[in-house]
Amino acid sequence: MGSQDHHALWGGRFAQGPDPRFWALNASLPVDRRLGRYDARASRAWAHALGQAGVLTPDEVAALDRGLQRIEAEFQNGTFPFDPGDEDVHTAIERRLKELIGEPALKLHTGRSRNDQVVTAFRLWMRDAVDTLAADVAMLMHALLERAEADINTLAPGYTHLQQAQPILLAHLWLAHFWALARDRQRLAQLRLRLNVLPLGSGALAGTTVPIDREALAQALGFQAITPNSWDAVADRDFVAEFLFIAALIGVHLSRLAEQVILFNTREFGFLTLDDRFSTGSSLMPQKKNPDGFELARGKAGTLIGQLTGLLITLKALPSAYDKDLQEDKAPTFRAFDELHRLLPVLAESLRTLHVHPDRTEAALDPATLATDLADYLVERGVPFREAHRIVGQLVRRAEALGLGLHQLPLAELQAAHPAFQEDVYTRALNPRAALTRRDVPGGTAPNRVRAQIQQARATLEDPGPFGPVPHPEP
Repeated sequence: MGSQDHHALWGGRFAQGPDPRFWALNASLPVDRRLGRYDARASRAWAHALGQAGVLTPDEVAALDRGLQRIEAEFQNGTFPFDPGDEDVHTAIERRLKELIGEPALKLHTGRSRNDQVVTAFRLWMRDAVDTLAADVAMLMHALLERAEADINTLAPGYTHLQQAQPILLAHLWLAHFWALARDRQRLAQLRLRLNVLPLGSGALAGTTVPIDREALAQALGFQAITPNSWDAVADRDFVAEFLFIAALIGVHLSRLAEQVILFNTREFGFLTLDDRFSTGSSLMPQKKNPDGFELARGKAGTLIGQLTGLLITLKALPSAYDKDLQEDKAPTFRAFDELHRLLPVLAESLRTLHVHPDRTEAALDPATLATDLADYLVERGVPFREAHRIVGQLVRRAEALGLGLHQLPLAELQAAHPAFQEDVYTRALNPRAALTRRDVPGGTAPNRVRAQIQQARATLEDPGPFGPVPHPEP
């Protein structure tokens, strides 16, 4: 087997060691090493379970626990001594444990397979990852809420099809992105519940012959339940796919927010300016100030979607309880976590520090965005909506022909289209602030409704559910 070079856990059946090129392909240590402290923690619980099952003596359990505690600390502080011959993090831990405590280390793997071992460590890691991402998402939600509070009086055009549609408060737009992220946090919370199920004790696929108390083992590791089927327990990567889906959807939501900011930051829109600390320049053009942070957010959405797609394709036809294909589950998951963990705090601070130009947002508002309000004015006076829609469409065309804004049409022009128009049409229907106030329904852009949204958003952050309190970010 060449055990002098490779610390594999399966060498007895083989007459010679693996080809070095195959070993490099097969080894997963460069990826799964970050599971080390979680694997050590699960191994401590397993050692105690073996002791309770009468497989290990109290002295052996104590030695294993002592050695694994040290290993867990080494992973925590970054001092764990890896060896070039380590196949994966599990092999590395067993090798290190034998160095620390001697022969009792060889008994730790009794009744356990790497199949249930790795998926347990992965679930433990992901519990922490979900909690971390939930806090990162909340940080961006805080920033959006602060923007909404700051821009509560800023009038701006609202867009559909990237064409001006109706007037809104800019705060209403920021809150739209807030609620998308709130749903992402809900999905993370739901994933955490499904994730919190213990597979350890399932063996390779058929269970273990050791009389392990799996319920007690689950309790020791903070899991809420145990897996009901050993085959499914080692094959299941639903939680990984779900994590990558949530990460991809967060990426999509960040990309949509980024695109909005990028557009509004252009000179053509001029609605906002990014802080210098969150912008970059050009190596050639001295005048450039580029929104690279938001462009990276937009770009990373594609990477996150690709990682989800790749995993689903890997999973789609696996015939066995465990196949080596499943080794491909960790790299995309770790990368997705790392990308979002870096990105979310940067976007939060970028939003906090950008400067909005209310004069530009209000000046950009096309009077034609009040056309719906003009039609509603007629509806309130008994005109059927379809007829009102047709009349106002003709008035929009007439205003364009005269080179006027809709609000600049003389009353005589309006009354020629329909006699129901009166002098109050200019204050009730052809006034952007009045148009906002009239949208006085829950979820609407009326100022009082947006203020109610802000209160609701604040309550959402103050009652974060399973993730514990959300500290307000430091300025």
